[in-house]
Amino acid sequence: MAESETKAPRGVRLVITFVGRRNAGKSSLINAVTGQEVAIVSDFAGTTTDPVAKPYELLPLGPVTFYDTAGLDDVGELGALRVAATRKVLWRTDIAVVVADAAGLTDAERDIIADIRRLEIPILLVCNKADLAAPSEADLTWCRDQGLRTVVASAATGEGATEVKEALIALAPPEAVREPVLAGDLFGEGDTVVCVVPIDLAAPKGRLILPQVQVIREILDGDATAVVVKERELEAALSNLRRPPALVITDSQVILKVSGDVPEDVPLTTFSTLFARFKGDLPTLAAGAATIDKLRDGDTVLMAEACSHHVQADDIGRVKLPRWISQYTGRDLEFEMYSGHDFPDDLERFALVVHCGSCMLGRMEMLRRIKECQRRGVPVTNYGVAISKVQGVLERVLRPVLR
Repeated sequence: MAESETKAPRGVRLVITFVGRRNAGKSSLINAVTGQEVAIVSDFAGTTTDPVAKPYELLPLGPVTFYDTAGLDDVGELGALRVAATRKVLWRTDIAVVVADAAGLTDAERDIIADIRRLEIPILLVCNKADLAAPSEADLTWCRDQGLRTVVASAATGEGATEVKEALIALAPPEAVREPVLAGDLFGEGDTVVCVVPIDLAAPKGRLILPQVQVIREILDGDATAVVVKERELEAALSNLRRPPALVITDSQVILKVSGDVPEDVPLTTFSTLFARFKGDLPTLAAGAATIDKLRDGDTVLMAEACSHHVQADDIGRVKLPRWISQYTGRDLEFEMYSGHDFPDDLERFALVVHCGSCMLGRMEMLRRIKECQRRGVPVTNYGVAISKVQGVLERVLRPVLR
């Protein structure tokens, strides 16, 4: 197995989930597509129980994760749990491969296709086991009428494996192949960019946090000048410049002070806003922040973090931001913290999700989390955008990056 298949962080991989009835040949199809014995296969129905991740290099997309899942027709109490686990994987799936066997399309395939379409996930239908029986003309006509991309294959003989890979590449969402931009389009060669970096209890000793480092490196790569100051020295630093900076970028926690020190005609944004654009869907996160104005007494807000860290006394997600949102709204709100790869099973009971800045997540993973919130009907924003909202400066902060 290539090193990039296993070394690539989970968050940068496209997630491709194979679903279908028991013994439809999902595991065998994964083996045929990868050319490797990566999935356990058996003639007995129900060999695959829990969803199993298989890393693979699918060029030109790069590293992907294939999920092999339990049969959707699994039975019994344990079977119901397995089916639930499969459906949970679909929440964070980029492409779904529905595998049908020689028996053709049944209500099980049609139902799961309808469910996946409601989630707005691209679908590839594979008519597997073509060596035993060709798909019926009625099934192929139904697929055409439904606008489904369809491949006829046989995992046993290898027929159609190349066509499956080509179809997956064609179905990849645009964000999987688009090169994201952090801040490089906001300044030019020879410009000066001022970065405001507060040093407080939450700052790591002896180093800057990842978003700050990445922005500064991009400024240098763009042959511009980076001026790095703390918020207390910002006013003096601006007055020492011979001409106004092309951009000021600040930590969200001091945005209120910084916005007062930076003249209105100087573009101003935050590291969190840049990362929301770089790693996510900034318009969706900005729209989610507008939900703060609609919160009511008794609403519960989910504070979501993708990684764990040592909690400080003035932790942004647990202390500061909940306090600021409560003060801004004047509402009696409940806040719940949740860390980890998945969202809570009962995500729908939350009025709003406020996500961390995703500095430790890849772009694809953050986009998946945003999509999951959209699919489940829950507004989502992030820490930095929410802070700018409750501090009353969101419109100004978004202005440079949503031109």
